[in-house]
Amino acid sequence: MSAAGLKGALAALAKAASAAGFAPEAAAAEGRILAAAVAESNRGAFVEWCAALDRRASAQEFMDAAVAGRRYRRSPTPLATQAAASTHGPGYARALAEVCQASATLGEPTPEAIGAATMAAAAQLAPAAPSRPVTPPTPSPTAPSADPSTDPAQQEFLRQAPAILNEVLSRISTNQSKLLDLSRHDAQAPGAFPGLGGVAFPMPGQLGQGVTSQPPAVPATPTAAESPAAEPEPEPAPEEPTKSVEEWLAELDELTGLARVKTEIHRQTAILKVDALRTKAGLKSPTITRHLVFVGNPGTGKTTVARLVAGIYKAIGLLSKGQLVEVDRSELVAGYLGQTAIKTSEVAAKAYGGVLFIDEAYSLNGDQYGEEAINTLVKEMEDHRDDLVVIVAGYPAPMNEFIANNPGLASRFRTFIEFEDYTDEELRRIFSSMAAKSDFDLGEGCLDEFSRQLAMQVRDENFGNGRYARNLLEAAIGRHAWRLRDVPEPSLADLRNLLPADLIDPDQPAVLVPPENPEPSVPVEFGPADSAAPEVATQ
Repeated sequence: MSAAGLKGALAALAKAASAAGFAPEAAAAEGRILAAAVAESNRGAFVEWCAALDRRASAQEFMDAAVAGRRYRRSPTPLATQAAASTHGPGYARALAEVCQASATLGEPTPEAIGAATMAAAAQLAPAAPSRPVTPPTPSPTAPSADPSTDPAQQEFLRQAPAILNEVLSRISTNQSKLLDLSRHDAQAPGAFPGLGGVAFPMPGQLGQGVTSQPPAVPATPTAAESPAAEPEPEPAPEEPTKSVEEWLAELDELTGLARVKTEIHRQTAILKVDALRTKAGLKSPTITRHLVFVGNPGTGKTTVARLVAGIYKAIGLLSKGQLVEVDRSELVAGYLGQTAIKTSEVAAKAYGGVLFIDEAYSLNGDQYGEEAINTLVKEMEDHRDDLVVIVAGYPAPMNEFIANNPGLASRFRTFIEFEDYTDEELRRIFSSMAAKSDFDLGEGCLDEFSRQLAMQVRDENFGNGRYARNLLEAAIGRHAWRLRDVPEPSLADLRNLLPADLIDPDQPAVLVPPENPEPSVPVEFGPADSAAPEVATQ
């Protein structure tokens, strides 16, 4: 799939957005940055990315988009989150996942891009998936089980899993004669991408011709000639009921670790529920701040919990939409005074009805541009206090200083929630759960290899925690696809099974681990000085 493929995927995304009631331009913006983030490791990807957008080739524009979209390789986009509660949620999520698939083969595909596409697609599909706990696979001395899950969408994926591998590797493999023979499968049938129940993909002979598919939730509109005049229009499907507070809290409780965070969110929810009931009954209530401060090291689940808070607040009735808009300083601050206020207000407007999540918010300190953004943010929080929640996040010490040094914020951010680093066992469980959600089995020895590499990491404030596990899995998925590139007919188990070797970066030098009981060293005796080494000329 090339520029034409991505262009078609973005067009399908715009149609899915229209069906869900979103502005196609907003969906296109999400698709553009997500595509760049997936393809950024591919050499020359910026040329095809710009061509898909009908723009002049610009590596700088491509990289700016990739930086902005990296967060969506690990978490759903704002529109995907907002659409999840409706009948259009799965269709929009599948359209985003198709954008991921199309982006993986821009330029010269790499294993890294394949891994990024797989993980990004899983992140976009997650909000629309049924809420149910995911049981991590248990390593076994025997080959991993290839039994499909009870989810119909995953059953369909397991039947069609080889199609996506063929789609990507057909451009990666230098030996065209060894391309996967998928004639026994219908590669155009729904389910050709992990978890994408109703998305079809082109056959090998159609690659590069821009053949695309559309999400099932966005059926093509027949022309007047095709539509029978007497046939009445079908009744629109009723909106699915939104998640209840209890369902959102159950999803929170399913997260690995974070015991103190869960307790605090449950406490906040109970307080806000009672406050909402008192207000509904016409009783007076004290002003309760809903804005939160998340403090903790990177990769400790702050963004994930922020998304759940948005859902909980919507279920309570405090927010009208429940979407999460994640930004940092670069998306709030402009290059000139006066422009920052406009830029910050535009970002806040996207979060009306939901949660505005500002990562590393303390980066706004220190200059007049950041101060302008803070002042604008305070005004937005006041003007839209009934339908806008702001969560600021970052390292503990800088966040405390950031709030204390800005009086307008101190009165609005009173609740601090601390996210602790994950333990080794929690990271093992997170790694297993991520693999399971991406339809991969961990072969014998994979968790041991993960633990071996984890033990070599410096566990300071810069350690990635869950992000480290995600990056390791993403790279492993790419190496897995590269390992299978010359396999004529990979079995379903082959397509699902990760091996310990997939977790090892071949470019990294081997680390020698000393034996537990080394042999005692034996002193070496040297002979006379004139026989210990050859003579060296001194003149």
